[in-house]
Amino acid sequence: MQLLFRQRLFSWLDSYDIFDRDGNTVYTVKGQLSWGHRLQIYDAGGQALGTVQEKMFHWLPTFELYSHGRLVGVLSKELTFLRPKFHLDCNGWTVEGNLWEWEYRVMDGPCQVMTLSKELWNWTDTYLMEIARPEDALLCLMIVLAIDAAKCSQGKG
Repeated sequence: MQLLFRQRLFSWLDSYDIFDRDGNTVYTVKGQLSWGHRLQIYDAGGQALGTVQEKMFHWLPTFELYSHGRLVGVLSKELTFLRPKFHLDCNGWTVEGNLWEWEYRVMDGPCQVMTLSKELWNWTDTYLMEIARPEDALLCLMIVLAIDAAKCSQGKG
C-alpha cells in the first residue's frame, strides 16, 4: 500500500493531507493548539481516528500514539551519532533512519512493516510511505507524524 504524506503550504498549525496512489484523500491531519505537538488524524469522512501527542519535559522528543482514544505506543528519539534512531514501544517494531534523515524503515524483526522516503524539491514536507499491510496504515501514519514532529522540535523540519 502506498500513501503520499504532504504538509499543507499555508497553515498556522501543523496540517497534512494523506493521499493514496490515485490521489484520493485517505486521511487528514490537523494540528491542535497545545504544549508541544498535538496532531489529530481523521479519515476521509471526517471521523477522528487517532492522535499523536508530544510529551513535554523530555530531553529528546517523545510522542504518545493514540488510536480511537487508546494509547497504542510511544515513540522516542534516541541520542545517536550519524544515523537517526527512534525507540518505538509498540508491537515490538523498530525504527531506523538514514544519515540525511530522508529515509526510514519500520521493522518487525526481520519483516519490513513500512519504508518512508522524503521527496525532495517540494515546497512542503512530502513523504512517500510504502506499507506492507493496509491494516497497519494508521499506526504507520502516526509513526511518520511523530518522526516529522521530532525533526521539527529539533529544528530540522
